[in-house]
Amino acid sequence: MPDPRFRRVVRRGVGLSLLLLAATAGALLWLLAWALPDVVTLPWLGPVAWLDSLASWAAVPVLLVLSVLLMVPVASAMTSLFLDEVAEAVEDRHYPGLPRVRPQGWGEALREAGSAFGVVLLANALALVAYLLLAPLAPLIFVILNGYLLGREYFLVAALRRHDRAEAKRLLRANLGRVWLSGALMALPLLIPVVNLLVPTLGAAAFTHLYHRVRRAQSA
Repeated sequence: MPDPRFRRVVRRGVGLSLLLLAATAGALLWLLAWALPDVVTLPWLGPVAWLDSLASWAAVPVLLVLSVLLMVPVASAMTSLFLDEVAEAVEDRHYPGLPRVRPQGWGEALREAGSAFGVVLLANALALVAYLLLAPLAPLIFVILNGYLLGREYFLVAALRRHDRAEAKRLLRANLGRVWLSGALMALPLLIPVVNLLVPTLGAAAFTHLYHRVRRAQSA
């Protein structure tokens, strides 16, 4: 990533993701400490003082799983917040000479980010039932569902930089298969803790390229 703008956005994205995960970890550990007393008296064993410590250690794999699930809405929310800066760096390097786009204000970006975060969070919360009932297929369900959600969101945000909403949605409908597949390829590394911290920024760059390929194909 030679462009300093990429590095700056990656650092911000990773920092935001870590902040959210740390807040979740703190909330979970606090809940465990509150729910479990310091000493529990068990039949035949008598007073036991290590259950809260055991629960705290058990929280580690739970947090790893949560990091996967939480990164999906985080990745979606970060589209509106950071895609414009990433897209500008990509276009300056690979598509020079394009007209300038309308800069997005922070108020508009926050509204779009909040809406995207809510939709993806709700969809994945509902999908938890499918993840639990069809556990062997859970990774496949995760990739199919979030491939569509993230692909749609990232492509629309990229297209809306240069088109009105009606035209952006038309481009999405005309290229839904490619967008869904690209979203699925983006969702796959979200399953890998730590690696998934880099996905939002790299996904923004990938969908900027996809938008320009689609636009050029439409113009040909």
